Amino acid sequence: MDLRDDQIERYARHIILKEVGGPGQARLLNARVLVIGAGGLGSPIIMYLAAAGIGTIGAVDFDDVSLSNLQRQILHTTARVGMPKVESAARAVHELNSDVRIVQHNERLNAANAMQLVSQYDIVADGSDNFATRFLVNDAAFFAKKTLVSGALSQFDGQIATFKAYASGDHPCYRCIYREPPPPGLAPSCAEAGILGALAGVVGSLQAVEVLKEVVGIGESLSGKLVIYDALNAAWRTVKVRRDAKCALCGSTPTIKNLSQSLIGHAQPGEEFCEVPAA
Repeated sequence: MDLRDDQIERYARHIILKEVGGPGQARLLNARVLVIGAGGLGSPIIMYLAAAGIGTIGAVDFDDVSLSNLQRQILHTTARVGMPKVESAARAVHELNSDVRIVQHNERLNAANAMQLVSQYDIVADGSDNFATRFLVNDAAFFAKKTLVSGALSQFDGQIATFKAYASGDHPCYRCIYREPPPPGLAPSCAEAGILGALAGVVGSLQAVEVLKEVVGIGESLSGKLVIYDALNAAWRTVKVRRDAKCALCGSTPTIKNLSQSLIGHAQPGEEFCEVPAA
């Protein structure tokens, strides 16, 4: 596609990167990315993807903006308290970049709608705040053969990984690291545990970077790696992750063969937990 003069000016700092250039920017403008959650992680993901010129961003969230969100959810404003988060996200994106179309999915992600939502997009960025949704998104991305960039937060800790277990080779899925959600009541909610607001910006921005790399096809993918950030000690750690032959989803003898089996016996999406699972 040919870029307009105003697009050449807007994306000039991308275009002069030899790894991106005009063709890479065109791929960004043609890309479709689904963001799960328009909260702490979803805010920087959506804003940076919109700034980069991702052509279509789908935002999935069933919640309204509350005053307690604003300490970390920079997508929203005080004036938009009480507004559906996806509507608030759409307003913020429109003000930032009119090139970008944001699709509002004001609904709870569940086993009935996950495949239909995920299948519409090229890449999925998971910014959800509960284990059940993370597992459901992982399974839907696997069945739909979509790359998933996943992030999670705790009080002062964050983690990020890319999953493409549908591809041939040693590409793990989320279940290869965490086989199942923790028992109900084990992980505290964000309201109970607290969270350093700026941490969401760090992890969400990293997710946006990995999404852009996957769209353009540059650099080294995070597939097969788990990056862990300890904000209190300013420490980063990268853990190599391999596909688990016994994984219930992507292993040699899978037992999860459709989304109706994804959450059997576990909490349903919407039960909020913000703790990063222990590696």
